[in-house]
Parts: sequence; structure tokens; C-alpha cells
Amino acid sequence: MKVQYLEIVTPDVDAVCATYARLFGVSFSEPEAGLGNARTASLPGGGLLGVRAPMHESEAPVVRPYILVDDIDAAFEAAQAAGGEIAHPPMEIPGHGMFAIFIQGGVHHGLWQI
Repeated sequence: MKVQYLEIVTPDVDAVCATYARLFGVSFSEPEAGLGNARTASLPGGGLLGVRAPMHESEAPVVRPYILVDDIDAAFEAAQAAGGEIAHPPMEIPGHGMFAIFIQGGVHHGLWQI
């Protein structure tokens, strides 16, 4: 398994980015509209860390890893068959790939296909 995108949703984006920069020596981009205005930093192995603010009033802070898959539709169907609750069906993010989100055991799980 490889984490392709690690998403952190927080009301204090600047503080989280500053802490990660200080702890791990990473540099963050300006907000990227295609990723919900996340500020991103490179992960070892080619993935991204994205830190963004909630997109709506009811979105709670969360840390959500997106695991790289070869076939997002098949992986999403398997997650559903295993009891995962649909949070977001597969959707393309131009220039980044496709993502999907399911919830299982009270935890958000992401899938990512390049």
C-alpha cells in the first residue's frame, strides 16, 4: 500500500503548515483550487500532503489518507461490499487523478487512482 495523498482538514491551515514545515523541513504551495484550496507539500515516493480548511460548515477536522489503487471503481466496489459507507463516489480531479472516500469503523478512508 502507498499513501498517494494525505489530506488534513483543519480550521487553522497556516498553523498546521508551519508546524509540519518546522518538524519535517517541507515547503507548502499556495492554495490549489483543484484540491479544495489545499496547500500541498511533496511526500517521499511522489505523493502529496494537502492541508485545507473545511469546505462547508458541517465538515469536521479530519486526517484522511488516500491509498493508491490501480482500479478505483473496483476498489470502491470492494470497500462497499466489505461494509464501507459511501462518503464520496469516484470523481476525477483534473491534473491529479481520481479519488473516492468511504467511511468504515468511524474512520474516513480515501482511494486514489493516477
